[in-house]
Amino acid sequence: MRVGMGYDVHRLTEGRDLIIGGVKIEYEKGLLGHSDADVLTHAIMDALLGAAGLGDIGLHFPDNAGEFKDISSIILLKRVKDLIEKEGYTIGNIDATIIAQAPKMRPYIDEMRSIIADALSIDVKQINIKATTEEHLGFTGRGEGISAEAVCLLN
Repeated sequence: MRVGMGYDVHRLTEGRDLIIGGVKIEYEKGLLGHSDADVLTHAIMDALLGAAGLGDIGLHFPDNAGEFKDISSIILLKRVKDLIEKEGYTIGNIDATIIAQAPKMRPYIDEMRSIIADALSIDVKQINIKATTEEHLGFTGRGEGISAEAVCLLN
């Protein structure tokens, strides 16, 4: 068994869609990034890659490569799945937390779990997603950005 952890953060900005866990969330701002800036999916990818000893998403999907401009992070997650399977690993479980003052994530979490489980070809019960605020403290609490953390177990 191998354990991995991942973390990602992106700044909120106007003129972008807010995509988290593969779900488009209605909000006045989106996350700034080279891809769709899906912090949750990025944290999960880094956890999986880390557990497999395969580096991080920057190594595999550099933010200066045109092929990844505005790409769906769910597409990248499927590529990560292929990479870890090629190494002989299977996913035991994933536990992740979204840190955002707003918008409320609870209405979207079940759909996020379903999309991510489908992309990874795992049972939805193998992925848990939580959300929290930082009580108006720090950059997430001030509404400047959104972050996510994830841990995973590979067999």
